[in-house]
Parts: sequence; structure tokens; C-alpha cells
Amino acid sequence: MPSPTFLIKPTLLAALFGLGASGAWASEPIQQVSAEVCKNCHQEIYKQWSGSMHAQSSAMKDPIHAAFYNSEVGSPTEEGQVAKANKQYPVCLACHAPNAARDKTTKLDAKPAYAEGVNCVACHTLASYKGINDEGGKLRLGIKAYELSDKIQAPTGLNQGLRKLTQGDDPFGGAGASGDQKPNPHFGEPVEFEGKKIPGLPMEGNPKLMRTNDACMGCHDKRNNSHGVALCGTGDEYVQSRSQVNCISCHMPVSGGLADHSIGGGHDQPMLERAVLFDLGVEPKKDGKLAINASLTNQQPHVLPTGAPFRNMYLKVTAYDAKGQVVWQNAEGHPSEGDPEAYFFLTLVNDEGKPVPPPEAKKAGADSRLKPHETRVLSYDIPAKDVALVRGELYYSLLWPSLVKKFAHLPDDLKTPVLIAESEKMIAKP
Repeated sequence: MPSPTFLIKPTLLAALFGLGASGAWASEPIQQVSAEVCKNCHQEIYKQWSGSMHAQSSAMKDPIHAAFYNSEVGSPTEEGQVAKANKQYPVCLACHAPNAARDKTTKLDAKPAYAEGVNCVACHTLASYKGINDEGGKLRLGIKAYELSDKIQAPTGLNQGLRKLTQGDDPFGGAGASGDQKPNPHFGEPVEFEGKKIPGLPMEGNPKLMRTNDACMGCHDKRNNSHGVALCGTGDEYVQSRSQVNCISCHMPVSGGLADHSIGGGHDQPMLERAVLFDLGVEPKKDGKLAINASLTNQQPHVLPTGAPFRNMYLKVTAYDAKGQVVWQNAEGHPSEGDPEAYFFLTLVNDEGKPVPPPEAKKAGADSRLKPHETRVLSYDIPAKDVALVRGELYYSLLWPSLVKKFAHLPDDLKTPVLIAESEKMIAKP
């Protein structure tokens, strides 16, 4: 493999790439830089990010968001779209396609950086957090909650000042000039690597934003529909939990020196499995019954489920005989009717108190989700006759059952409940 070449001479740049005499790179604005550019050096991080919901956040890639977007706005491939409710630029783009929102476009297929949703520069150009409430108390969501920068914001930055003073300029970012090292565009100069042109992307350290909740809360604090009804409130939930553990420590744990950019959440089964502590207690009673206690502990500093209001969980408890046949269950089918206490969800309602989709909600209804760090025990007394095994299963769903029916066109993996916790107890014969 030929050694990479670091381009620092303006005359050489001009000769190779047709640049002006000043040597300035004829590059696009930073919010139009695709994640593919970052992939050249940050391959493992790119791999993690590309499988994340941040990479799938736009209406071009997330089927659930696309279903609501098409209903409430229109096509994500057309310019000039406005929200049907208020005839304004779609506020959802400020979180779901922030680079497009920065350019005030609704044609998400116009640039890869738009369709990529929350890509590298979308997060790494957030300079400071202003909060989601402006001076008049109105919500400013997504990138509107931040002062933005044209420099890459990093947890620590390059910190090469002392090295530069003592050893001079090092185009390889302190890695040494060995032939297998990559030149570093974060010093601000454009580079060529393996035949690819990489623009200068100057970097500065910003740990107060990039290593704290401030990096997340512009999109994940709370948001309201057009009627002022809070559709999610993860930020408020976190404050109420009084936790000192920040979002990044759970959602971006460091392994092998790299923060995990897969950023697991409600679409990530391992993250969901870690979220809740579940156990069954089964004790015989003198009246020929079994006392079953299903204990669920929310180990998160926010409500479970949190985020989109249509996410929900439900508990199935089943008793089996020695042949594996069902002899008792807490509910036939979904517990929403047979055992409503085993259904953990938020209801959004209209003025008459009837459940409605999020855009139509006039107020919040019943909320049976697990509070931050809450332990909840559901108890059942069942006949002990023929019971050989009691099994409990906790399922997580991205959509209410009613939305599963409404959005029947969605892929099955988005409509099918996911088993996130299970517990079994064998029943000893007397």
C-alpha cells in the first residue's frame, strides 16, 4: 500500500485539485459533510454508528418516523414541505435530520448528510447548550437548543500545543511520520489518503458538552405536539430521579479506548435487557394455592419505557403442568384487557378522554410505566393443582397495539414485541 501523502503546500493543492492561489479547499459547509468522509479514519466508530438509530433517524430510513412524517408533513424527498398542523417548517427535522434543518431544506435526498440523520458532524458541531426553553419559555428543540460551530467538537481535542512548542509541526498528529500512519485533517488542512480527498476539519476540545448530558438533551429532554402536550420527557424524568450518572456513561460506554457509537436505546435488545431487573417468587399456601410475586425493578434514571410515547411493555405470567401444557395465565393474549396492571404504557387522550395518536393528543392520560429506579411487584394467587412450572416473561414493544394495526405495512421487527426479561420457578411436588 502506498504511503499517504499530507498536503500542506498551496501550490501542490492547486495543481492537483484546481484550488485557488490561496490554497483554500473548495469544500462544502461542514453540515454537508457525509459520515463517509469520517469513515476513512474512524472505521470502527463508523461501523458502530451505521448500525445505530442515530444513523436511521431520518424519515428516509426510520419506518416508524417516516410513517408519522408522511402523515403529518409529507414526502421527505420534496422541497418546501411544511407541517400540516401549523404550516411551519417541520420541527421534527431539528432532531431527526439536523443537517437538513441547519440548511432549512426538506429535500432529504439532496445530500447524503441530510439522509444520514444524526451523523458525525450533527453531534460534533454542537458547541454549547442553551437549553430547550428560550427567553419567552417556548421550546427550541434539536439544533435550535445549541450554539453551533464550524469546528469539530471533541471530548478532549488534540492537545498538541506543548508538543508543537518543543518538537515543531507534526502533520500526523503526534503519531510520528512513519509510512503507515494517517495524516490528520483535524489540524485544519486538507489531506489526501488512499487517493481520497479529505477536507480540513479543524477540531477543538469541548468536554463540557461532549462528555455530559448537554450533548443529548436538545433532542432527548422533552418535546410537545402542536397542542402543547409533552410527547416525551426523558430529561424531566432524569432530573426527578436525582441521578448523578450521565446519559453517556450508559449509552456510550468506553471499551478499548473508544466510546461506543452504536448508542443503544429502545431498538437495542441488550440495552433493554440491562434496563430492568426481573424475578419471580413462588410460594405454596395452605389453601392449596400458589402465591406468585413478579418483581420488576427499573434500573434506569428515567421512566421505563422512555422516549416516544407509544413504546410500552407488558408482563406475561404462565403456569404449566408436567407435560408443558398451560394450566393458568394472567391474561389470554395481550394483558391490556385481561390484566391491565401488567401493561406498562402512557396514554394520550383527546378532550373527551379517549385515546388518540400523539399528534392529536390534547392531554396525557393514565401512565403505568415504571418510574426511575422503581420496584413494582405484581401478585397472583393461583390454584396449585397440576402446576409444575411458573414462567414470567417481560416484553418490550415499540408501538401500541393500535398502532401496530394502523401501520401494518411496517417491517415485522418493528411490530413484534421483544422478550427482554424472563424468570422460571419449578414447583416441587409435596
